[in-house]
Amino acid sequence: MNHPQLEPSQSLRYDAEAIASHYRFRPWQVIWRAIAVVWLFGNFILHLYLDRLTNREEINQPKRARELRKIIITLGPTYIKVGQALSTRPDLIRKDFLDELTKLQDQLPPFDNHIAFDIIESGLGRSITEVYREFSPNPVAAASLGQVYKAVLHSGETVAVKVQRPNLRPKLSLDLYLMRLLAGWVEPWLPLNLGHDLSLIVDEFGLKLFEEIDYLNEAKNAELFARNFEGDPEVKVPVIYNQYSNNFVLTLEWIDGIKLTDLAKLEAAGLDADNLVKIGVTSGLRQLLEYGFFHADPHPGNLFATLDGRMAYIDFGMMDQLSESMKETIASAVVQLINRDYKALAQDFVNLGFLTPDTDIRPIIPALETVLGNAVSESVGDFNFKTITDEFSELMYEYPFRLPAKFALIIRSLITQEGLALSLNPDFKIVEVSYPYVSQRLLTGESPQLRRRLLDVLIKDGKFQWERLENMIEIASSDDSFDILPTARLGLEYILSEEGKYLRQQLLIALTEGDRLHTDEVQRLWSLIQNDIKPQKILDLAFNTFRQFSVTSVAAIIPSTPTSR
Repeated sequence: MNHPQLEPSQSLRYDAEAIASHYRFRPWQVIWRAIAVVWLFGNFILHLYLDRLTNREEINQPKRARELRKIIITLGPTYIKVGQALSTRPDLIRKDFLDELTKLQDQLPPFDNHIAFDIIESGLGRSITEVYREFSPNPVAAASLGQVYKAVLHSGETVAVKVQRPNLRPKLSLDLYLMRLLAGWVEPWLPLNLGHDLSLIVDEFGLKLFEEIDYLNEAKNAELFARNFEGDPEVKVPVIYNQYSNNFVLTLEWIDGIKLTDLAKLEAAGLDADNLVKIGVTSGLRQLLEYGFFHADPHPGNLFATLDGRMAYIDFGMMDQLSESMKETIASAVVQLINRDYKALAQDFVNLGFLTPDTDIRPIIPALETVLGNAVSESVGDFNFKTITDEFSELMYEYPFRLPAKFALIIRSLITQEGLALSLNPDFKIVEVSYPYVSQRLLTGESPQLRRRLLDVLIKDGKFQWERLENMIEIASSDDSFDILPTARLGLEYILSEEGKYLRQQLLIALTEGDRLHTDEVQRLWSLIQNDIKPQKILDLAFNTFRQFSVTSVAAIIPSTPTSR
């Protein structure tokens, strides 16, 4: 019986069954790897214990931090990926350990230049001098999966050349196989219900790791990402040179920039760290909620600030795609959380797969209110993503919540993104940026799905929720870039359309409810927007909008009255 040989030239896609079949007949490899992992981490834990016994914890902290980094490097790329994720969490990791883990982002030992040059020349089928006019003799950066050289093409463009580390697939495959075994052993003992099978999360991680080491896949990701942000003045995406790339070599535009964690250089360049945080979070939200195609590994080694103040993404190996319905449900869940509509939030959790469709959500609703209500507190700015995940873990223990495999990457992306923001601004609250963005997305309602979500938010139990509209407009307007006029025009067009018939009826009912005109609510709304709207602009808006509709369409907003006989 033939079993797949997991060599770098084969098995470009992650296949858990093939990997298990391969190592099932090679138990000695699995045993030796397991011994190495247990030995290294066991020694580290023993050293920490001895430090505690001898009261030398504080003195030996820097030494232990260096020891942990060396252990992770020794164990290789899979563990380095975990260390990179931890390096973005200053709120979770002590500073001395954090400083060492941060070095895992781009200060790893390179592999031999001769091996790298052989990979380039054999992959491209040409010598380095034939492809590049200039080529740095040594790598300018080394990461977990490859290293980067600076070069110049014969056509004059300065480029970065990424070269993959040799024999990556066998190393990743063995570690992922061990992780799957461990997942099967520990899952019954875990207090959290992480899903149908913890191994699904390992498989999702493995799938993305294998995609990340396929440089042709990364090239396609970069081009799609660039199309999504085309024309965006705040986001920079490098050009990919496909003719000088293959599965193990990637040639892309060289970008001069400053590491986001180098606050001194950012300040010297006159760049505002808070503005970069806002760009990073907003672009991350656009990826999740607008395009559905998001960067799952936004650590500081993959992001730079350009000298003109843009955010540059330089690594597109770990990406994922969300469905349209999932995008809109996530946006809805954020709004329901802020509006404290826990019944609607529980239903969103069902729609997202955190609860099965047959789950009785009635006892979960007060639990959501108790736990998440404390997290939200009195103000949008009083909590961050970590607060929510910490509080939510209590619910996963007591109720039948599960973590869908797809959300493992979303949560990783959000946690990494928030951790990066916290490293630039320790007082940063991700919701202060995210909720204005989500409110703007719902208010503009570019798609039918978003407009339906807006209706779900504004109309509850058959009644129009004035205070929610006020809340959304107020928070959306807290972003200086938000322009109320285009939003008002979109809203008016929607109300006059056939699709907006239901909202039109609800507004008329709300305005006349209780046999009186609800002028107080209208006055409060006007007070929110009056500073941004001039009378002439209102006339122009109304004229241009009504001009697009027939008399019949406009007449539809006037309720018909029975004629006398």
